[in-house]
Amino acid sequence: MDEATFKKRTRDVALRVIKLVDSLPNSRAADVIGRQLLRSATSIGANYRAACRSRSPSDMISKLSIVEEEADETLYWLEIRVEARKIIASRLEPLRHEIGEIIAMTVASIKTLRSRTIQNRKSKI
Repeated sequence: MDEATFKKRTRDVALRVIKLVDSLPNSRAADVIGRQLLRSATSIGANYRAACRSRSPSDMISKLSIVEEEADETLYWLEIRVEARKIIASRLEPLRHEIGEIIAMTVASIKTLRSRTIQNRKSKI
């Protein structure tokens, strides 16, 4: 997948979460969880964009690791909403699936970068 497509997918996740958070009921729990969910979901795309501007493979790995962490945290907050029976699981399944794919692609990219970094170090010796 190319950079522009991945940027669009992460931006779309953020927009979907914004709509979800805006639809939550007015309660203390919804406010706290909604803020955390919104923060982590919007951070996915922001950190991916930062990774695209990285200065070195190790910098990119570091920034992609943040993308992975934020996406996983977003899944956590979505799971909490479902387990608290505050939202129907099937309603969130497409969003959870998309975030799962983002995590899988990010992990694959990190592994590839690490492998290339190790190969480059070996070839210089």
